Amino acid sequence: MAVKLVLAPMEGLTDPIMRDVLTSVGSFDWCVTEFIRITDSILPDHIYYSFCPELKNEGKTAAGTPVHVQFLGNNPEMLAANAAKVVELGAPAIDLNFGCPAKTVNRHRGGSVLLDEPETVHLLVKAVRDAVPAHIPVSAKMRLGYLDENHTLDNAHAIEDAGANWLTVHARTKADGYTPPAYWEKIQPITEALKINVIANGEIWNNTDAKACIAQSDCKDIMIGRGAVTTPDLTLCIRENNDNSILSWQDLVELQQRFLSGQFKTEIGMIGRYKQWLGMMTKAYPEAQELWTKVKKEKQLDEIINYLKQS
Repeated sequence: MAVKLVLAPMEGLTDPIMRDVLTSVGSFDWCVTEFIRITDSILPDHIYYSFCPELKNEGKTAAGTPVHVQFLGNNPEMLAANAAKVVELGAPAIDLNFGCPAKTVNRHRGGSVLLDEPETVHLLVKAVRDAVPAHIPVSAKMRLGYLDENHTLDNAHAIEDAGANWLTVHARTKADGYTPPAYWEKIQPITEALKINVIANGEIWNNTDAKACIAQSDCKDIMIGRGAVTTPDLTLCIRENNDNSILSWQDLVELQQRFLSGQFKTEIGMIGRYKQWLGMMTKAYPEAQELWTKVKKEKQLDEIINYLKQS
């Protein structure tokens, strides 16, 4: 069986434009939206279309990659009602976020803080599972824990017993944040304990990491986040078991042009998003470093596009 590769949900990073660009390279099996926060109401359609414009394209990116909709919240009735609604709008699958480490989210009892309450985790997953048709997958994403790992297996079992189709585990606690390393080996007991598929996530930057993660976690499939944004051909390298770049800088220039021609609300917002991405690519490409020195203070989109063409 070929490894499944999933593009991670990352707030402010894997937005619709980035999903379009990264899936155009090919090789992702599916991707997941940035989390949609649910409190005490059913969200209007336009919110769903802004988080997931792919709903208007049968729930897929232009490249045909399915986009699963991720929710974050702690109200079972409202999560259930919103899940049912977004499925009617065309979402192919629902994912629940129990991994977000952000303070504001945790302060409102959302994301990783719920990992201290396995009964709540079970309740929320079950509410959503019961609310959507049987053929629509419902999955969850968790960390190893909030401040410790005392409930890791309790949460994993809670998610499975609630009827989830699979579970993705970010191999760190909330307290670990995003500081390396990720503890892939700590996913292995979860993989062993559950009957449902477990997908490993965290610190997969290259083909070597991917192989090590699969070996240590005993997972068949992996979710990739910042690694795929930093080197957009990472999925191709993993598929071809190749430790060298597959895309040339010229290929990457075309991807950046595609990104910059995407829909944006404000020019300044688009420039900020692009600079964030280019800044990440400087870690991997000397050409990106060179381009960065030219555009880092630039405030006009046209000028940035000109520099890009010349690079």
